[in-house]
Amino acid sequence: MTGCVSQLWRRFQRISLKTRPRSLQTNVSTLVPSTHAIEKKRFHSPTTEQQQKTPAEALDFIQFLNASPSPFHAVHEASQRLENAGFEKISERSAWQLKRKGKYYFTRNGSSLVAFVVGGKYSPGNGFSIVGAHTDSPCLKVKPISKKDKVGYLEVGVQLYGGGIWHTWFDRDLSVAGRVMVEKSDGTFQHTLARIEKPLLRVPTLAIHLDGSVNDAFKFNKENHLVPIFATAVKSSLNGSSDQETKHHRALLDILSEELEVELDKIHDFELCLYDTQPATIGGAYDEFIFSARLDNLGMSYCSLMALLNTSNQVAEDTHIRVVSLFDNEEIGSTTAHGANSNLLPSTLKRLVASKIDGKEPSNSKVTFELAMRNSMLVSADMAHAVHPNYVEKYEENHRPAMHKGTVIKINANQRYATTAPTALILREIARRRSIPIQEFVVRNDSSCGSTIGPMLSAKLGLRTIDVGNPQLSMHSIREIGGVDDVPNGIRLLEAFFELFPTVDQQVIVD
Repeated sequence: MTGCVSQLWRRFQRISLKTRPRSLQTNVSTLVPSTHAIEKKRFHSPTTEQQQKTPAEALDFIQFLNASPSPFHAVHEASQRLENAGFEKISERSAWQLKRKGKYYFTRNGSSLVAFVVGGKYSPGNGFSIVGAHTDSPCLKVKPISKKDKVGYLEVGVQLYGGGIWHTWFDRDLSVAGRVMVEKSDGTFQHTLARIEKPLLRVPTLAIHLDGSVNDAFKFNKENHLVPIFATAVKSSLNGSSDQETKHHRALLDILSEELEVELDKIHDFELCLYDTQPATIGGAYDEFIFSARLDNLGMSYCSLMALLNTSNQVAEDTHIRVVSLFDNEEIGSTTAHGANSNLLPSTLKRLVASKIDGKEPSNSKVTFELAMRNSMLVSADMAHAVHPNYVEKYEENHRPAMHKGTVIKINANQRYATTAPTALILREIARRRSIPIQEFVVRNDSSCGSTIGPMLSAKLGLRTIDVGNPQLSMHSIREIGGVDDVPNGIRLLEAFFELFPTVDQQVIVD
């Protein structure tokens, strides 16, 4: 009986394979490339249909996001765009010789950047039109001594950077990016960008069979459980890794060495962030969403940068200097040498006032600087909270920003945001003249309020300031959600600020 069944089954298989369409035959060699092609199309390149529906600015922003897995990469990408637009790189270590209508930028620490354009009718004391944003996002960073071994696994020790929603980092395909200090042939040490594109690391969750309460409350210890696995000891030994290194696993150093094409002994130190290898992409039923990591705050860094680039050649009649400052370390309080609470912006503005313009020396730079501050304004640009459909009760009923409906003015009575009535009026009037949508946000009285670089810079410089940002969901998650229309909205608003602020400011009188 068993033999008869076997014969019938083999005969059925032959008939089935003969009559099955070629596209459905289970040939592994054809199925695997086909699946891989779908994944590549799905995550890496917007389809033609998406490109037709989606604003060009949103598609370009996707490229910016995918090129910027760390603050160092974000600054590098911004620098390339500035140089392609004719900006001249200068240095804080040298005297500045500036020209009207000149375009300049410099970096500090490789993770902060300042770019500016001198107006064609600028005179010292006229003022500055400033937009500030930040390049960093919550993430995990490799510890100075990261080597860990547990029950046959090689793990990489990490530190928590900023206030991330850390449970979202479990079960994600992670890798590393940042900077490596590399010794060159002439004996100098060079800041060198590094990015490993393939998934290297993963923080696995515990199976529900071993923790039945996980769906009620996902609790974990950040030191013991938020540790990514990197390899198995068995495979490490089979691949001939002696792992005599005392600080980091030899395999990690080998991967960096291969990526940078340098000898292992030329790598002297590094700062590496973990990042999600799933690229930013367009999603939603109508291609209306941006799904990505690091929207906070590469979203407003991008809008700030592009607004300056797009208006950099229309400055013949401008009486101000247009400035964009992208700071590092906002997520940890900004009190670093390259954060917003440093001297980065104050020293830049003072140097601009004191620098020769078209070869002419300025007079009495201290008084001129104080005069310039009274004629200046800062737009602190940091992402805002869109109303969440599943948690509507968390939002003040009259202040529920929506995606696609404009950049958000953020207001707080306790000055956690630096917006005031005059600065809000100025920006609203600028937006009105260009028909640009604007929204407003305040937190509920029974909710805590975040803050931005706005209040500290406003206090440090005595500078009129407004806090704004494009609306998003899932802020500080490893994957966040933004709206495609908010990218061009944000760029247009900041372009209008650069172009119209000196004029509108003359019509607002406050002593």
